Amino acid sequence: MKNFILIFIFVVQAFSFAKAERVDVFEFTKEELSKLKSHSIKKKTDYSILIDQNGTCVASKNSDLFKLKTKNSSDANLKIESNGCLKAEAEGQASGLGREIKVDLNKTPFLNITWKVEQGIPGIKENSKKGHDFAARVSVIKETGSLPWQKKVMNYVFSSNEKTNSHWTGPYRKQIIDYVASSLVDTKVNSWVTVKLNVKEHFKKFLDLELGEIDGVAIMTDTDNTKQKAVSYYKNIYFSN
Repeated sequence: MKNFILIFIFVVQAFSFAKAERVDVFEFTKEELSKLKSHSIKKKTDYSILIDQNGTCVASKNSDLFKLKTKNSSDANLKIESNGCLKAEAEGQASGLGREIKVDLNKTPFLNITWKVEQGIPGIKENSKKGHDFAARVSVIKETGSLPWQKKVMNYVFSSNEKTNSHWTGPYRKQIIDYVASSLVDTKVNSWVTVKLNVKEHFKKFLDLELGEIDGVAIMTDTDNTKQKAVSYYKNIYFSN
């Protein structure tokens, strides 16, 4: 009986560990913001680091509030929890923030995002070149060659006009899929939304790519095509099983 109890406890602990596995992508600290890769299409989107206080992102002059809780792990990838969040504002601007990161999708295939849109971009056709702007998007990137354009990308977007779970081929490149992870059609403005997306499954289904590992993740809020103003917030972006 004693041996049975010990085996049972071990199995439960092993299951709990596997269930909780995650790889954080961004810390959302001021120090990290200065190190992220920035890609500008037309003028730079205004990105700023704030503090998440009970669901409200506020500015703070006290850098001590950015204390991080580091998990015990031998994984080379980030394993961090943070109370920071990212505010993005664009008005005729288009630039993104990215990070090169290898994530094993066989272990952690799901991308988790928590975000909200304070001001969306209503009345535009987001699947067209003239209307291809989003108040918030998180892109998962896989390099398929050595040239800059040799990439396949899943764009997970917070749409202002299309229904959640809608998707289409990007109007600029066939190797990019826009997938509506959240929408103002069924979500109130200024409301936090958390989504969980099966990246491994989506690359196979929409891009015909059996993917074991990604190469990078990027955030972008842009209105360079429509010249409207968009304001959004991001936090807690990580991969999990």
